Amino acid sequence: MTLIIKIAWRNIQRHRGKSLVIGMILFVGAFLMTLGNGVISGMNKGLEENIIGSFTGDIVLVSQKQDFDEVFIDMMGKTVEPINNFKAIDSMLKTIDGLAAWVPIGKNAVLVLNEESGSPGMAYLLGVDFERYAKVFPNSLTALEGDLLKPGEQGILVPAYSRKQMFDVSNIWFVPQGCEVDTANMFPEAKAVRSILVTKRDVVLMGMGAENTSTDVRLPIMGIVKYRALNSVFGNFSIADIESYRNCQGYIAAADKATMTLSEDDETLLSGEETDLDNLFTGERMINDDALLGKKKEKLAGETGNAQPADDSQPAAALTDLDEGAYNLVLVLLKDHSKIEESIKVLNEKLSAAGIGVRAVHWKKAVGSIGSMASLIKAVLFMFVMFLFFVAVIVIVNTLSMAALERTPEIGMMRAVGARRGFISKMFVGETAMLSFFFGDLGIIAGWITVRILALCNIKSDNDMVQMIFGGDVFQPFLSGGDMLLAVVQLVIVTVVAVIYPMRIAQSITPLDAVSRE
Repeated sequence: MTLIIKIAWRNIQRHRGKSLVIGMILFVGAFLMTLGNGVISGMNKGLEENIIGSFTGDIVLVSQKQDFDEVFIDMMGKTVEPINNFKAIDSMLKTIDGLAAWVPIGKNAVLVLNEESGSPGMAYLLGVDFERYAKVFPNSLTALEGDLLKPGEQGILVPAYSRKQMFDVSNIWFVPQGCEVDTANMFPEAKAVRSILVTKRDVVLMGMGAENTSTDVRLPIMGIVKYRALNSVFGNFSIADIESYRNCQGYIAAADKATMTLSEDDETLLSGEETDLDNLFTGERMINDDALLGKKKEKLAGETGNAQPADDSQPAAALTDLDEGAYNLVLVLLKDHSKIEESIKVLNEKLSAAGIGVRAVHWKKAVGSIGSMASLIKAVLFMFVMFLFFVAVIVIVNTLSMAALERTPEIGMMRAVGARRGFISKMFVGETAMLSFFFGDLGIIAGWITVRILALCNIKSDNDMVQMIFGGDVFQPFLSGGDMLLAVVQLVIVTVVAVIYPMRIAQSITPLDAVSRE
């Protein structure tokens, strides 16, 4: 082995030019593969922080009656089925290991009515208990104007992106309660018509429930907000307090439930889940339900979305258990993001056995095209790294093959004095391995340094496609110990594959070839 190393080192020095060319190819290949691994890992990490950790969670629980998985972004605006038994779901989730946190939300499409006799707009509305939501997804929203929702406060947070869309449709400019028009956040088209711009500090929403039981609600605008990243996607989702959302969608609100006693059939009627309508409106059931609906109307006659406090000394929110009302989704965060598939399987088995009426869906399926696009971009990046891998192999094979042919006299003389084919093979492998170890490792180190520098530069972009590659609005490439090991493995594979063909060429050289070449 020592002799092989000495001869390999001597040959490298004697053929410095070709050795340097091969070394530079190995350096560039190792550098680009390491950088590519860093971009892919950074994208994964960014998506976890900006989509999983700020909007969807790892797993989304939906009703078993839900016939499609794209519950967040569906181009047709289909209604998401309600979940009326969150307390039972909450109790079960507490018994399952590996779950970090979860939060129930309402989600459906709404019409944004135009009181100026113009065309209505459409938006997605999330109904949340904002205090609970902010604990599960901290720092997911930033208030550009006004403020975020306070505990128990009724109102809506409108993303800046949605405000722009509404302006494009109706020439209305939303402004938070208690705030003046801030031209710093106004885009050129709005500034151009500033003198005739219609401003609104509240918004009228009409739910788009499948059972036509939705109602119109007027909500004060408490803040104009911005999501952490991907605002042209998530900026379509306005956030309202959960009780206002329920009233808008025609669901049973927790405040209503707290002041009336409902039978199971009554709850089915008001939730719109009864499929046999003939059975609903017959005999005694008809009389009872009419009486119940009368109570419901009396209850809704007050200010929309607010329950009357039972005690003047305490606010209504303090006396209302919000989990008594309906939700549409439960967003679940895992302690280990790498175990999503395994956790979905466990959850579905336990949920099915308990008969709770919900099922678990992967976040990528829940966000539909956005999750597919993220997977596609990741696949493209991976294919790019593999393309570099194969290019490096082809170039190195070609260079080593030419070097072997040019060294025909030298190899032929070595064969003439007794060198066997195995010795020639070891010599070639030794030379390539030494070049790979030095230049390849140097390329990996240079790639690691470049990744660290790029991460420190905080490169930002407002372009959504670029943000998908970044995994957020800031480019944060990242290399873990596993990524570094992967780069070393890739380098070893490149070296082994690249040396096979040139080694066979060198083995085939005979003393006669050396004489004929001379």
